[in-house]
Amino acid sequence: MKMKKTDIGVVLFMYAVCGFFYYHMTKLKASSQTYPRFTIILLFGLTTLYLVQMLVNAKKYGVESGVDEVFAGFQPRQFFFCLAATILYLVCIYFFGFYISTVVFMVAVLLFLKVPPLYTAITVVVIVGLIYFAFQKFLGVKLPVGTVMKALKK
Repeated sequence: MKMKKTDIGVVLFMYAVCGFFYYHMTKLKASSQTYPRFTIILLFGLTTLYLVQMLVNAKKYGVESGVDEVFAGFQPRQFFFCLAATILYLVCIYFFGFYISTVVFMVAVLLFLKVPPLYTAITVVVIVGLIYFAFQKFLGVKLPVGTVMKALKK
């Protein structure tokens, strides 16, 4: 399989993500750095393995553009809906908190992408459950409650 030039951008982006999160991780208390450090090291290692695989494939099979494959089947309607939904989701987290916004976002996007309602429900319940137990129970991370939800509690 030939190496695609477009994959170089993916590798650079992933290294940038690792650097960004590593920089911000160093601002955390030492006791809170374990999980983020593990995740960053894992991501960095996997990205490096992918880079090595790309270089081996480039040497064996050559290099091709890859742009045609990247945009094959591109559907602007799906892309722009998901982009708008993501921006709205980030705004809604501020007002309504993480859990409510996440459930609404996931249901809206999955149904828009024509995922059957049963699978949508299963996905939402499992993901929200995993986030709850992993972040709130296991790691003790406080997720955003939202300004509207705080006002309703008073």
